[in-house]
Amino acid sequence: MGKRLAIAGSGAIACGLAATAAHHGPVLLLARSSSSAERARAAVEKTLARLHAEVDPEHVQVVTDHEALAEATFVVEAVIEDFDVKAALLAELDAVVEEDTILASTTSSLSVERLALASGRPQRFLGLHVFNPVTKMQLVELIFPREASEDTRRRALALCEAFEKTPVEVPDVPGFVVNRLLFPYLFGAVRLLEETGMDAADIDTCMRLGAGHPMGPLALLDLVGLDVAEAIGQTIGEPVPARLQELVAEAALGRKSGRGFHEY
Repeated sequence: MGKRLAIAGSGAIACGLAATAAHHGPVLLLARSSSSAERARAAVEKTLARLHAEVDPEHVQVVTDHEALAEATFVVEAVIEDFDVKAALLAELDAVVEEDTILASTTSSLSVERLALASGRPQRFLGLHVFNPVTKMQLVELIFPREASEDTRRRALALCEAFEKTPVEVPDVPGFVVNRLLFPYLFGAVRLLEETGMDAADIDTCMRLGAGHPMGPLALLDLVGLDVAEAIGQTIGEPVPARLQELVAEAALGRKSGRGFHEY
């Protein structure tokens, strides 16, 4: 399966998936431009080096031409959390790949049913919600549209098994399970910061040491990306705190920009 797996995207989730897949065989990574391709290549190599993985970086072939994905049997879309962007890319992929190729989306909050229709192949489509950092996080939320075939379900489970992940089938509701429950808590931490003027590090320390969380809520928002968090909040109907919106407007998006609720 790994020899014919492709990932469309060049961000953190796409590169994390590529590094994970590289442990099991060659994988194609589709980037939008040559500059995106160079950044993706560097990100994958850095991830593999950090994991001390005995994996040939050449297992990840970074391409910029959609046609290079023509022979892929399983293609995972992993681009920005925007329905129109994802729908357009899925339609492009549908026109390139074979009839029995499965398309999947790493959406964290959008309607999988709508994306399945946009893909042009709802019977061979699913939501494959992985978590950042992909190489470490074990859960995969699987979301199947009504028309998904049994073969699609079987192959999706097989992919998760190959990646040594734990799949859980969840309903196609905004935010699925994890984000539906997580983001009210994360945004609550931002509101507490707004109301009290507490230091972000102190709030995070309280939740790490007092609740046993591996990461504080504000640091987690920075890891997710504040722009992504804002989009998820809007999708699931959870009011986005003013301070988070202000940071997004300042292009302070968290770890990826060097500043968010914390400095990096």
